[in-house]
Amino acid sequence: MKTRTMPAIADLGRFAAKTSVLSSFQVMNSIPLVAVLKALSAEKISFVVVGAHGLATWTKAPRATEDVDVVVAARHQEKAVRALLASFPHLQADDREVVIRLSDPVTSNVAIDVMKTNQPLYQAAFKNAVALELQKQPYRVPTLEMALAMKFASMVSLMRQGAKKHLDAHDFITMIEANPEIDLEKLAQLGELVYPGGGKELFDKVRQVRNHEKLIL
Repeated sequence: MKTRTMPAIADLGRFAAKTSVLSSFQVMNSIPLVAVLKALSAEKISFVVVGAHGLATWTKAPRATEDVDVVVAARHQEKAVRALLASFPHLQADDREVVIRLSDPVTSNVAIDVMKTNQPLYQAAFKNAVALELQKQPYRVPTLEMALAMKFASMVSLMRQGAKKHLDAHDFITMIEANPEIDLEKLAQLGELVYPGGGKELFDKVRQVRNHEKLIL
């Protein structure tokens, strides 16, 4: 198994920090990532930051986002929602099959997504995470291989809208091009958590990107 040389924590964290700054400039009434970190950490909740805030670490191309996405351990999900609603009382919770969405009832805009761990891939997020820090607040984001597997899962999901799949593909390609050192063995293992045989397809998609072939969604 190839061992990747990890960049310094400060180098990894600066991309998430930029995403947070861009969001504060471009998204009206956006909830700062650091505020979510403080609310969850104060209650000792186990979580991993995903979505644009989490994956910017590996795309190395920060962009503004309207919401904060966190995967929360099953035992802490109800506690996490209570803590977030206490910190942001203007939000309302909508409990869905794979996510609890916290939205502004006036605008209907989603501010925070609390992702459930009822899918094997998301259950594995806690064992495949990197520790970072933002304004002295510790938190975790997916490893490179987990980030790629999550984007792959979105790309092949039958529930995902077409336009968003193309955005997922952009992020997938960007992560591969920005990070030449990928643990392909680990990646294939995580791909199998998406669906049986997913490891091979994920491996093939990485090969397609590296060979500058058209990525078929």
